[in-house]
Amino acid sequence: MEDLTDSFASQFTVSSDLNDTAAPHPRMVQYKTKPTNTPDQNLRRRRMLEEQKKRRKDFVNYARKLIEGSMEADGETEVMEFTEESSGEQRSTFKKKKFNPYAYQLMLSEWLVDVPDDLQQEWLMVLCPFGKRNLVIASNGFTAAYTKSGYRVNKFSSLLPGGSHRTLKPGDYTILDCIFSEHTNVFYVLDVMCWRGHPVYDSETDFRCYWLQTKLQEEPLVSEASAHNPYRFINLPYYNCEPVAIHQALSDAPFEVDGLLFFHKRTHYTCGRTPLVGWLKPYLLPEILGVSVPDAYVRGAPKVNELTLLKSNEELRNNDKKKTTGAKGHLTDEIMDTNSRLQTKRKQTRKKQQEIGSKMEIESESYKNSDIIKK
Repeated sequence: MEDLTDSFASQFTVSSDLNDTAAPHPRMVQYKTKPTNTPDQNLRRRRMLEEQKKRRKDFVNYARKLIEGSMEADGETEVMEFTEESSGEQRSTFKKKKFNPYAYQLMLSEWLVDVPDDLQQEWLMVLCPFGKRNLVIASNGFTAAYTKSGYRVNKFSSLLPGGSHRTLKPGDYTILDCIFSEHTNVFYVLDVMCWRGHPVYDSETDFRCYWLQTKLQEEPLVSEASAHNPYRFINLPYYNCEPVAIHQALSDAPFEVDGLLFFHKRTHYTCGRTPLVGWLKPYLLPEILGVSVPDAYVRGAPKVNELTLLKSNEELRNNDKKKTTGAKGHLTDEIMDTNSRLQTKRKQTRKKQQEIGSKMEIESESYKNSDIIKK
């Protein structure tokens, strides 16, 4: 029954978002998708990078409204509800949905489908543990965690700036993008939107990564569990996207990896789903990026794809070994060629020295003979 459920889950989706990560990766589905007029990911990425250059927004005011919960809706939304009447028939009614100011404030990813040509130069990668994405807001002396859809799931004190009465200062508040692990009671910090009242929404990924790492190092107590800081906040490191670096990061991961996020270095923090952030499960790396991974990750693939992915992963690993062996053989050949050249040069030097010595002996003998004749 579970196999049948997995099979159905891997084939059908009701999401309207492009490359939604809640659905299976487009390359892993068992049916042909209908062609659409939607531009591919690479084109949408270029458009978004151009649009963000023109975008101007008062992020100081935006962040302040977010922590106060005073953000206003752009327009009213309606949802359909079904009610069953006494006759047994269902009647549909429309109700106005209450606006939630904390909903959809996180930057969400798409499946990485069209691999960018500049992946190794212009993208960064983050390993993500299993857990729930949370919007964490520390302000007014307490810290609150919200789901992607904006519902508050926790309220506690923390040593983040503005997150408790101990760290509360005028104008101090912090907004973080985190992954909460229930097993370890840890908030893994994925990104930063605001620190001590300074918003960085319109900063590029490179700077946000540096800023987050620096600021968390300045507050070492937030990474330790205590009575005033019940949940630890640990920074998730960024890696370059070279195949060797990805493979090494997966091998040395300090936690069970759920997936990999790929951030374009030039993207700003954009609320909602964006093609400038890509998502891949570890078992998809051999198929999508041509990067070999430990077999333990591939065995986590859906049953319908596991054998294919294992074969692809094994081929990549064998190719890596052949490249390494070939490189070593090439290096050995170069060393042998160098040694033979040195030996040839030595022989030529000795021959020249012998020729010079014989010439000197002939000249000295001729000089002696000329002296004897003169006498």
